[in-house]
Amino acid sequence: MKSLVIIPTFNERENITNILNAILALKIADLHILVVDDNSPDGTADLVEAMTRLHSQVHLLQRDEKLGLGTAYVAGFRYALQHGYERIIEMDADFSHDPNDLPKLLDASRKFDVVIGSRYCKGVNVVNWPLRRLLLSMGASFYTRVVTGLPVHDCTAGFVCYRREVLEAINLDRVQSDGYSFQIEMKFKAWKKGFKIGEVPIVFIDRRMGQSKMSKRIVHEAYWMVWKLKFQSLFGRLK
Repeated sequence: MKSLVIIPTFNERENITNILNAILALKIADLHILVVDDNSPDGTADLVEAMTRLHSQVHLLQRDEKLGLGTAYVAGFRYALQHGYERIIEMDADFSHDPNDLPKLLDASRKFDVVIGSRYCKGVNVVNWPLRRLLLSMGASFYTRVVTGLPVHDCTAGFVCYRREVLEAINLDRVQSDGYSFQIEMKFKAWKKGFKIGEVPIVFIDRRMGQSKMSKRIVHEAYWMVWKLKFQSLFGRLK
C-alpha cells in the first residue's frame, strides 16, 4: 500500500524539519512525504531540499508563488497519481495533526474510501484554540451538514486520507476553492460520487510555532461554497 503524505508549506521553517523527522521515525513501510512549498521567503524549501538528500522518502515540489492551500493539495494529488501512490494523505506542517495518528488513518482506509481525522466525531477534541475559533470551526461543520446533507461531523478537517480511486474520480481541474471550502468541496464531491467516508477520532492541538494562515476571506469563501456545491449537485453540474 504505497502511500504519500502531502504537506503544503508557506513559511514553516520552524516546523518542517521536526515534522518530517517525526513522520520518518514511524518507519511506516512504503510511506513517502511530499512537501509542496509556495516559495516561502523564510527558506522552508531549502530545509526540505536538504532532507531529500538524506531520505529517499522525502520529496519537494516548489511553486513560484503563494497560490493557496487548495491548489497546493491539487498539485500534490496530481503528483501522487502520476507516481502510483495508493493512499494519499493531507496533513499540516505545524503539528496540529499528530504524526502518530497516521497509522490510524491508513488502517481505516482499508474499510473507507475517505478517512477523516476528526476533531468532533467523539465529543470535542481540540486543544489550545480560543473559544471564538472553536465555535467558528464547529459552526462551519454544522452549517455545511445542514445545507448540503454531507454526513460528516468534521467537514472542514484537514487531516484526511484518500484512496487513489477517489482522486481519480474527481475532476481536479474543476476544484474551485481554497482553505476551509477546499476541504468541504473535496469531501462533498467524494460523497456525491458514492465513496464511503469514515471518521476516526484525533486530538487537534493548535500550532506550536509559526503563524496561522486563517483569514476572513477563507471563512467567506466557505460560507458561499456550500451553496454553490448544493446547487451544482441539484442541477447535475457537479464534476
